[in-house]
Amino acid sequence: MAHLSHLIYTSVPFGYDPADLNGILLDARAANTRDGVTGALICRRDVFMQYLEGPSRALSATYARIKRDDRHVEVVARSEGPIDTRLFGDWAMLHDPAQSLIWSVEEVEEGQLERAGAHDYQRMFQSLAAKALAP
Repeated sequence: MAHLSHLIYTSVPFGYDPADLNGILLDARAANTRDGVTGALICRRDVFMQYLEGPSRALSATYARIKRDDRHVEVVARSEGPIDTRLFGDWAMLHDPAQSLIWSVEEVEEGQLERAGAHDYQRMFQSLAAKALAP
């Protein structure tokens, strides 16, 4: 069995609109189901944050594909490494519209993405997973 890993990255959407977001989610869910990758996407007009989990090789291929995707710019890995269990095992790609768990637009503009550490990103997605699993 392949070892599980996680990868969290941020990017800036290029020409964000609902049709692009739906296309990203459709593509991600199809590829992730095929590759054994699960995760969550937090998105807003100014930022995408994605948590991916699965076999290391599949994550590397997924991240390479994302970096080539012209719907994303300024793609930056924020946290990666081995994990024991999946946070989003039931979701090929959970979509969260970033209503409460993400920094404000102003904080992002002021550099919060760069100031945040790997643990800050991990805690954000752990909170999202707990919220998604709540009855």
